[in-house]
Amino acid sequence: MVDRPGARVRAAVVGTGLIGGSLLLRLVAAGVDVVGWDPDEATRRETRRAGVPAPDRLVEAVADRDVVFLCGPLPTLPSTLVEVAAMTGERCVLTDVGSTKEQMAAFAAAQGLTHRFVPGHPMAGTDRAGLTAARADLLTGAAWVLCPAPGPAITAFRWLAALLVEHFEARVVPMSATEHDSAAALASHVPHLLAGALAGAVQRAPLRDAILALAAGSFSDGTRVAGTPADRTANMLLGNRDQVLRELAEVTRFLDDLTTALRADDAAGLTARYDEARAARAALRDRRFDADDRRFPAGGDHAAEVSWLRELGVSGGHLSGLHVDADTVSYAARRPVAD
Repeated sequence: MVDRPGARVRAAVVGTGLIGGSLLLRLVAAGVDVVGWDPDEATRRETRRAGVPAPDRLVEAVADRDVVFLCGPLPTLPSTLVEVAAMTGERCVLTDVGSTKEQMAAFAAAQGLTHRFVPGHPMAGTDRAGLTAARADLLTGAAWVLCPAPGPAITAFRWLAALLVEHFEARVVPMSATEHDSAAALASHVPHLLAGALAGAVQRAPLRDAILALAAGSFSDGTRVAGTPADRTANMLLGNRDQVLRELAEVTRFLDDLTTALRADDAAGLTARYDEARAARAALRDRRFDADDRRFPAGGDHAAEVSWLRELGVSGGHLSGLHVDADTVSYAARRPVAD
């Protein structure tokens, strides 16, 4: 963690697929001293061809770094965290980009790493995979969940949040790991199930080719994430299984309401349900925000600071900047205006 005036941030990205590769390219573009590493030798060679250092040994990649981003497949992240933690100093901030957070946060706590591991999840992606699909602008301006914790961990959170705002123009969304997994289930994970169900039904349909010939925006938009590599989707769904099943039950109830109205030839019932759905879509498109800036003591137990941060994220708000001096931490925040 840089604490020297004018010092250049030294970063490493472990796992240079779509997200890790995009993160790596953005840091390079921002002028950060960054190296990449991937367990796949061919990917390391591709990274070098892109002009980015990529040592063959993990320990060489993470040595003397201020921050290490863990970007490998979800099931590998716990073991990678332990490995990288053993290779880095106590002041090196560790974070991940995994799509589920509760299990990872609990694992880090059990390993005694909460003080320097900040669970993270940038809400961006495509249906492609690998370094060749990475883009330097993929994560720019993204909502980026970070999970703050009280005590010494808040120092790592503040530093990482400031880094993401500066170099990614990120909308940092502070949430507890549990709140993240609950929200992400309906915002991201269940849509993968629905997209897979629709695309899978078409694949099995006797008129598949005719359906694909007629498919336009509604089908393309609704099935986009079904193109995601299947193992990546399976890891995500299994990593948040309980929350996904809970939220899927709510989606099923709403679908049952639509089905009941359709069977009953109930135009009013269908219209009412779709008015509900349109309200959510409109809120997504037309969200307005007010400033909600706050200041907290730089020292202390930080319980009030973490409580405010988590409540901000749950309310749909985000951080757009922060500044820490010897006595005070000042947050620039945006909170959605009530409908």
